[in-house]
Amino acid sequence: MLKEGMNIMILLLLFLAITQFSNADEPFDVRKHLATVTRYADSKDISANSFVSSEIPDQCTPIHLNLVARHGTRAPTKKKIRELEALDAHLEVLVRDAKEHKQYSEKIPSWLAEWRSPWKGKVTGGELITEGEDELYHLGIRVRERFPDLFNEEYHPDVYSIKTTQVPRASASAVAFGMGLFNERGKLGPGRHRAFAVTSESRASDIVLRFHDCCQSYKAFRKSQEPNVDKLKEPLLNEITRELVRQYGLNFTNQDVSSLWFLCKQEASLLNITNQACSLFSPSEVSLLEWTDDLELFILKGYGDTLNYRMGVPLLEDVVQSMEQAIKAKEEGYATGIYEKARMRFAHAETLLPFSCLIGLFLEESEFERIQREESLELPPKPPKNRNWRGSNVAPFAGNNMLILYSCQSDNSSKYFVQVLHNERPIALPGCHGSSFCPFEIFKDKIAAPHLKHDYNMLCNVIEQKQKDSASSKLSQILGWFWSLRNAGSLARKDDL
Repeated sequence: MLKEGMNIMILLLLFLAITQFSNADEPFDVRKHLATVTRYADSKDISANSFVSSEIPDQCTPIHLNLVARHGTRAPTKKKIRELEALDAHLEVLVRDAKEHKQYSEKIPSWLAEWRSPWKGKVTGGELITEGEDELYHLGIRVRERFPDLFNEEYHPDVYSIKTTQVPRASASAVAFGMGLFNERGKLGPGRHRAFAVTSESRASDIVLRFHDCCQSYKAFRKSQEPNVDKLKEPLLNEITRELVRQYGLNFTNQDVSSLWFLCKQEASLLNITNQACSLFSPSEVSLLEWTDDLELFILKGYGDTLNYRMGVPLLEDVVQSMEQAIKAKEEGYATGIYEKARMRFAHAETLLPFSCLIGLFLEESEFERIQREESLELPPKPPKNRNWRGSNVAPFAGNNMLILYSCQSDNSSKYFVQVLHNERPIALPGCHGSSFCPFEIFKDKIAAPHLKHDYNMLCNVIEQKQKDSASSKLSQILGWFWSLRNAGSLARKDDL
């Protein structure tokens, strides 16, 4: 018996050694290190640990689905197009100057000497591209296949609610997802599509999906922190810039290197080109540049400050409320087709990231307890150390969180559980002792409630009130000035008499 146990142990150690060797031997793929510009297909293979998800008991049935998704792969925005055009012009000058010194000209990569921005001259940007449409379309198909009991009814907008922001790439993503979800469920055209409703709030008042845009306190916080983020990045950019100048003989600036890193991400993600801008950087430099992006994401949109995610309480309230309504429908025996079975939302990284933080994803259990006490967390560790917080994992293009509400029958009583899927995979909930299958009451009381005690208006409108007070003061000054002029004019007329 002892010998058999030893043999099993030896085989297990051998398996682990082989697994580690194969992982270490895996070639470096820059497309998995593009922070929030990472394509969905590339991000799905990224995992910081070997989390084993909880098993769903046989007596449990899904009764409601919440989806919070980022839009799919998009083109560069207008601002970034202008940055690439500036890089285009500056590279042309650098190459011309370097060629005058023949000892340097041979070092210049041929592609760089001839490169012109593929987006040069474009006056629009940020639109969902065909690859992004494909990501959401197939996500819709997979969701229906995975949860057939939730999507077996005739479509009705009150049963299958689809919401989006008014930003075109988000609404286009919602449409692509809906086309996949309801594929072959209608009678329109050869694909047997069917029409479905997509609703949105005005940008100016959408505090559920664009809370970051309506939160004046957050805008002020972000503006105040951006210079600090730049200072954190500066030493690393200095180091990489010196190395590129030495290697290629071009007088690069930090801004050039920052723009070349952005170009690398765009080429690799949108055009599948990895042998141009990305080839300028070694794998270790790519890892460090990715880390600086993750730092920025952490400080300005993640766990770096409680305001970053607590401004998302309207979205968390919406999710919890939808699950409570589903439980009520189950308890009271509502007829099929008259209650909501899925609520699906399509927005942005600025929506998905805070929501992930609100439910405590990508944390150890001790860190979760710290954010519940509103204590700050350490910044993500620098490579080569491992970290849970990677933009390529937490919010890639088409990144998503699904919260599946299950009804579990036990001894003639019904209990409810929540399973969280991140990018379609079960993920540990530190607020539920690291399980991915959490009793609804624990999810509600331990994970959601500490955040829901905060009021969005109290969190976000402090500065707005100051602005109103300032505007009121200025109005009083203008009225005072007007009345003084009027009185002066009145006195002048009396003097004329």
